[in-house]
Amino acid sequence: MDDPATLFDLSGKTALVTGASSGLGRRAAIVLANAGASVVAVARREDALRHLEKEIGERVAVVSADVADRGNLSELTEAVSAPFGAPDILVHAAGLNTRQAADDVTAEGWDETVAVNLSAPFFLSQSLVPAMKARKWGRIVNFASLQTFRAFPGGIAYGASKGAVGQMTRAMAEAWSPFGINANAIGPGFFPTELTQLVFDDSERAARNAAQTCIGRNGRLEDIDGPLLFLCSSASDYVTGQVLMVDGGFTAK
Repeated sequence: MDDPATLFDLSGKTALVTGASSGLGRRAAIVLANAGASVVAVARREDALRHLEKEIGERVAVVSADVADRGNLSELTEAVSAPFGAPDILVHAAGLNTRQAADDVTAEGWDETVAVNLSAPFFLSQSLVPAMKARKWGRIVNFASLQTFRAFPGGIAYGASKGAVGQMTRAMAEAWSPFGINANAIGPGFFPTELTQLVFDDSERAARNAAQTCIGRNGRLEDIDGPLLFLCSSASDYVTGQVLMVDGGFTAK
């Protein structure tokens, strides 16, 4: 049995976090670094990544890239493996929500949403799994959503992609867990991030969302810390193919 004092210790591990320039991705990078991991933070906005680098220090390396650019996948794989070696932990927090109503969805908006939310985490994982197989240990944490299970107005493309993330997570577990690579997903409720800024700007809407949870409030960034560390560490050795909803009980009601 692992020592409870070291169960969530990530010392000696390398974690890749996409969408690390803001919101839950940024929080994930900080949390994993504080737990001892060397972190490679990936996002498109280099200026925001540099701010993160200053905050975390030498335990983080930053890579400015568009994870949805599949033509650049081999270069991205090399770039994220260069600072600390091939990652042991993948946290796919990059996300896009075009908020187009069903009648107004464009082919471009649909394709962009699926590329960021679904295709990027799969193909980047596929590219990095061989190194995990060689070590016989790995963690993949995808980001699901309330819309993995619920339909929201203006969310058909986003919801379709996040519903698919749930199934992709199960399929990743079926394919790769025999090699020591556990794949799970976190499904955040309403957290104050750039993706949900429109919701939180409307105080009445934010209050309605809070009232729909069992706990009675919306999420705070620190609410993601424990679930993330659980899924990224040896604490979750026998947990794979699951979607862990971190939503205050929103989906329970």
